[in-house]
Amino acid sequence: MAADKSQASTTTMAQYNTPATVRSAYNLPSTGGSGAIALIDAYHYPTALADFNTFAKQYGLPQETSTVATSSSNKVFQLVYATGRQPMSGGNFISSWNLEEALDTQWAHALAPNAKIYVVEAASDSTTDLYTAVQVASTLPGVKEISMSWGGSETQQEANWYDAYFTTYGIVYLAAGGDVSADVEYPSTSKNVVSCGGTTINRSSTGVFVSETGWTDTGCGPSLYESRPSYQNSISSIVGAKRGVNDISFLADPNSGVYVYDSTPYWGEEGWWIVGGTSLATPSVAGVLNLAATASTGFAASTAIEQSRIYGNLGNASVFRDITSGTDGKYKCTVGWDFVTGLGSPVGLSGK
Repeated sequence: MAADKSQASTTTMAQYNTPATVRSAYNLPSTGGSGAIALIDAYHYPTALADFNTFAKQYGLPQETSTVATSSSNKVFQLVYATGRQPMSGGNFISSWNLEEALDTQWAHALAPNAKIYVVEAASDSTTDLYTAVQVASTLPGVKEISMSWGGSETQQEANWYDAYFTTYGIVYLAAGGDVSADVEYPSTSKNVVSCGGTTINRSSTGVFVSETGWTDTGCGPSLYESRPSYQNSISSIVGAKRGVNDISFLADPNSGVYVYDSTPYWGEEGWWIVGGTSLATPSVAGVLNLAATASTGFAASTAIEQSRIYGNLGNASVFRDITSGTDGKYKCTVGWDFVTGLGSPVGLSGK
């Protein structure tokens, strides 16, 4: 398995997107959220808590007052080792996962500031270790959403061997659609997850939001092996007999990306980064769903129930912004549901 992300080098904080500009683009409140969101990542990120608090302080978000990242009494941020032992750390390969973890935790927090953030660190990025981390996350107190910003090639056995990992009562599971054009990957193709595609936010020279288009590198398309779930029956003429990916889209293009703070050196660089990818879209959508459930509809008892709720709003412009321009090179964004952006991007909190 591999993390899905794109990143630029460290830069000055003079452009790109902040929590405030992203909230403005999607008509989201600056406060809210409840329960907990769990993020699944690999290896150990030594500066996770300090970097989380640096980001939170910069943008006026709640900070974790505890200095012990793994304490179960933490209110805002808690690090969990999936095997009970601290995973290995160090080196550029592992540090790329550290940047992934920074992105996941900081942006789930940015969009649902009052939800507790768990990050569950798998012993490695092997399939076995990552799914062990999913199992652990599914048992943590208060978890309402689990975000997985990684994926790998589909296999004929995926539905029988792995889909059951995403069925714990009371939790909605989300997965990144991927960052390779016209490519589909698991677990985004599972019927038991919300698959998150990517967009580009377009702004005027003065920074005013103008439009949103499909991101050219979004992974999407019909699954090779997973059959069409019932919540996609309304789009059967598009997806056919197979599960179609994606379901919801969100900002992913690193050229209109977001700020993340990571002080663990990665190729000799540390500090503020501009990042993107469906790795950004996935924890962000998890934050939006958490906000929405807290504000009105209540938390879904399963991913299938959440999917039925959101697919029931197909074509509702007050719930989803229909992305009608852009392409990943194979699939085009069109009126209504499309592979690149699914139902579209979330607008406000209703209907989710």
